[in-house]
Amino acid sequence: MKRRQFIQQITALPFLSFASVPLLACSVNREMAETRTANLETDTKYIFDGIMRHVSEHNWQTLPLGELMGKIGSLLIGTPYVGGTLEADGEEQCRINLGGLDCVTFFENVLCMSRIVKKGNTTFDDLLKEITFTRYRNGKLNGYGSRLHYTTEWIENNSKKSVVKNITQEIGGEIFDKKISFMSEHPKFYKPLQADPKLVEFIGETEKNLTSTVRYYIPKNSIKAIEVHLQTGDIIAISTSKDGLDYAHTGMIFKDENGVAHLLHASLAKKKVTLDDAVSAYLQTVTTHTGITVARPLEV
Repeated sequence: MKRRQFIQQITALPFLSFASVPLLACSVNREMAETRTANLETDTKYIFDGIMRHVSEHNWQTLPLGELMGKIGSLLIGTPYVGGTLEADGEEQCRINLGGLDCVTFFENVLCMSRIVKKGNTTFDDLLKEITFTRYRNGKLNGYGSRLHYTTEWIENNSKKSVVKNITQEIGGEIFDKKISFMSEHPKFYKPLQADPKLVEFIGETEKNLTSTVRYYIPKNSIKAIEVHLQTGDIIAISTSKDGLDYAHTGMIFKDENGVAHLLHASLAKKKVTLDDAVSAYLQTVTTHTGITVARPLEV
């Protein structure tokens, strides 16, 4: 099957129920496997165009932003987990890969696709501009150091840009006092830092500023009690006990018809985007997960 025929086929699917959403993503994965030698950017654009067409045909643009994120996120269930898609040799660029997602690029792409739908600007260039706006400090791409590497800063900076609101404190959050230092202490894990000692110094100063920021989280044993306050589309940052790191994982909430606040995320363990158990139950399965911070996307 040709890629163009494939996209036409998936966008012709009837409304996807909660049980059937994996079927679209699985088809995406099969088609991507058949076209491994094709240009990555071209494949990503085909997937993007198919999603946008599906949104339009089912009038999802009328949904509240969070609900729209739930719909678009569900279309990506089954997409392979692929880490490191933002990294490449040469200068920093805003890269997008819808054929393979990690925990950050999953919620980032879902959020930004939903935002451009609500704005009524749905070209791939619009997505590129939107991701640049959310991914980089103050919406400006100015080298590797301008990327919002730490989720703490992503939430803080995107709150200032009126993209999200950090609701953690108001739903019962406690002070999250954690030193942030991983990148500057482990530059060997980051090619741009290996090549530029001044960049390591810049990252280190950023980490100090973030460490001094007042932050809140919901401890893992308190999450079940606050799940009633969570909504579909809420972005979940999962804090960690690992030294130097603020958060080790991210995802988003998908509330089912029974009100269960599932974690919809790109799972390294399952090697794909998946709809998991209630977020409170999920955290209990990983000993180093300590709690969550909740960022609610704001209407455009």
